Amino acid sequence: MLLSLALIFLCGMILGGLFHRLRLPPLLGMLLTGMLLGPSLLNLLDSSILCISADLRKIALIIILTRAGLNLELDELRQVGWPAVLMCFVPASFEIIGILLLAPPLLGLSRLEAAILGTVLAAVSPAVVVPRMLRLMEEGWGRSAGVPQLVMAGASVDDVFVIVLFSAFTRLASGGSVSPLDLARIPISIVLGIAGGVLCGLGLSLLFRRFHLRDSLKVLIILSISFLLVTVEDHLTGVIGFSGLLAVMSLGVTLRLRRREVAERLSAKYGKLWVAAELLLFVLVGAAVDLRYALLAGGAVVLVILGALVFRMAGVLVSVSGSRLSRKERLFTMVAYCPKATVQAAIGGVPLAMGLACGQMVLTAAVMAILITAPLGAIAIDATYRRLLKRDPVEGH
Repeated sequence: MLLSLALIFLCGMILGGLFHRLRLPPLLGMLLTGMLLGPSLLNLLDSSILCISADLRKIALIIILTRAGLNLELDELRQVGWPAVLMCFVPASFEIIGILLLAPPLLGLSRLEAAILGTVLAAVSPAVVVPRMLRLMEEGWGRSAGVPQLVMAGASVDDVFVIVLFSAFTRLASGGSVSPLDLARIPISIVLGIAGGVLCGLGLSLLFRRFHLRDSLKVLIILSISFLLVTVEDHLTGVIGFSGLLAVMSLGVTLRLRRREVAERLSAKYGKLWVAAELLLFVLVGAAVDLRYALLAGGAVVLVILGALVFRMAGVLVSVSGSRLSRKERLFTMVAYCPKATVQAAIGGVPLAMGLACGQMVLTAAVMAILITAPLGAIAIDATYRRLLKRDPVEGH
């Protein structure tokens, strides 16, 4: 395992740095590292690392979403208004509808199989989007208009909505049934996730006020509680759902509201943790990509993915149409809300493991969605924000 970790960090840093020198997002080098080291090519990663890959990726997501919460200003997000709520489900719904229309004629899937494919592809990747939005906020790009806050908050809830629908559709495909109570799991998961995170944040803010603790110890306490919150999500079944990742982000937001100076220091600590977590996340996502399935993908799969992105962008445009964002800011929001990676790597293989007839097609499309949208989305964000967003003065700049 130690050799595998050494290869992940060393090769990931080398290729990530190389892509950075080429003025391309470093995550491309990290994804490529995972594909090279993974089972599809050189097979140099220990099976024990691959067995806990999903848990390691979730830890990385916890780190970046906590940092997002510690930096998120609710007042700035509140100024955006209803578009912040609509971004949580409208773009994903549009993308699922697009796949329902495109997949049956192009891929020969039934409507139910197309719905399963749609829920796999419709989730945006917080791991790609959130770090970039944090950087824009720190540098002042689009902050006063609430653009990075809007994208960051929506990306955190978007996944909850999509994964609940995915569970419902796969249950139908395997011969089960779905009741209206199952769909009630979506708002319940969101509300309980936010409530749980707020309660933990209030408790931690009181603890940090009463007792003098080193910031490093505070980070360990927050990480431990975050792991517990995510574990609660895994153990709750039935109608009562709970979004652990949303709870983690809400914890960070509450800490910022109650203990702003502490939150800013902790954010800096989490920023250092993210350096290692980002490498682990994207290298392991790359390792989860089975290139054999990517080679099986024909032009029809690519057309479905690209066509679905058009529907997704239309959903973003509908969501922000009632906002005060300028045309350029709306265009940037449409571009920024497209990258896919972590959710597709996590659930893309589930239908195949369940023995569903559409399983291989879904996995192939999930792999292609990662390979197409993660690099293109990251490049598009990095290439357009200076042209499409206004820069506000920021302390220290």
